[in-house]
Amino acid sequence: MRVLLTGATGTLGRNLVRRFECEPDIQLFLPGREEWARLEAYLAEVRPELVIHSAASGLRRPRPPFSEIAYFNVSMTLRLFDAAAEARFILIGSGLAYKPQGRPLNEDDPVESLHAYGSTRAAADLLLRAAALATGRPLTVLRPFSFTGLDDGGWRLFPALLSAAAANEAFPLTAGQQVRDYCAVQDVAEAVARVALRYHPGERTEVFNIGSGVPATIRETVETVCRALGMRVDLQFGAQPYPPQEPMHLVADTTRIRRAIGWHAKTDLAYAVWQLARSQFPGLKVRCPQ
Repeated sequence: MRVLLTGATGTLGRNLVRRFECEPDIQLFLPGREEWARLEAYLAEVRPELVIHSAASGLRRPRPPFSEIAYFNVSMTLRLFDAAAEARFILIGSGLAYKPQGRPLNEDDPVESLHAYGSTRAAADLLLRAAALATGRPLTVLRPFSFTGLDDGGWRLFPALLSAAAANEAFPLTAGQQVRDYCAVQDVAEAVARVALRYHPGERTEVFNIGSGVPATIRETVETVCRALGMRVDLQFGAQPYPPQEPMHLVADTTRIRRAIGWHAKTDLAYAVWQLARSQFPGLKVRCPQ
């Protein structure tokens, strides 16, 4: 099968490349900037049978202007959908698209975030589902929640934590009362692969959350990982303010994906962070969690 995967240089994208390289019947196409600039011509050459749109703007620093984030996450997503008219389409969305409910979120909850990044993912999610209905095309939307592990980078929580530990520096955080359900990125990649290879939506739109479904505060999660890795870090909770529109409860209800394909998160989070430490911070002494 000819599969076009966008966002192959991102955290999830790199893990998806590794996962699909294990499939002998998959021929991967990974568009870069040059291909995005000539998108319609490129797709006519590649003729993908499946498009997995994992690319998104706005999570790495320095962040582009909001208008640029919205242009790529919304307008370019719709352009890709139009250009790949003959292909099955999977959108990798985000749990940040949801309107916070203060409880585990299910796929029927409203998608109307005011989070700077989440709002653009919500807009793309909503408009793409409308486009699929208008054109009668099948569409699968996957909404990953919080994850980390191999190839995580930049200023995201766990790479930043490991960087502080490696430099023997204090690590300033918010008060850490946000509730999340972190899971390992390789588990997220496995969920995407199973949906891509084994699940057939027919002629309808399907939406699935991807997360561990196990709630814990950021403070609890960070402290648990540090203990499991035997890592001493000066964790300065409360030193940073909460970002604007930071959701205080972002946890996935994963009932639907468990029933549809039997997927659930398996990898211990501390082990995923240990893998990240070994790959990106080889000089940092960390204990492999049991």
